[in-house]
Amino acid sequence: MTPEMISMIYAYTAVGVGVILAAAGLGSAIGWGLICAKTLEGIARQPEMRPALMTNMFIFAGLMESFPFIILAFAMWFLFANPFVGALQSALGAL
Repeated sequence: MTPEMISMIYAYTAVGVGVILAAAGLGSAIGWGLICAKTLEGIARQPEMRPALMTNMFIFAGLMESFPFIILAFAMWFLFANPFVGALQSALGAL
């Protein structure tokens, strides 16, 4: 196993982590937009339901907001405890 192989694994992992984080941020932004838009639509249709709709909006927004943090944890695991280097070493050791 050469240092070039290891550096390529880290480079591809960094690109993958960037794509993962970008997708998580975009998904979170779209989710927030949809949650707020549908809540405002519901309030416009039935203003007396505003307290219940706002409560539901904040509950679902909190659940949706946890998604990027979970993705961030997986991305940091890939970045700092890169499992692909160990897999490459064991695959080359078996040869």
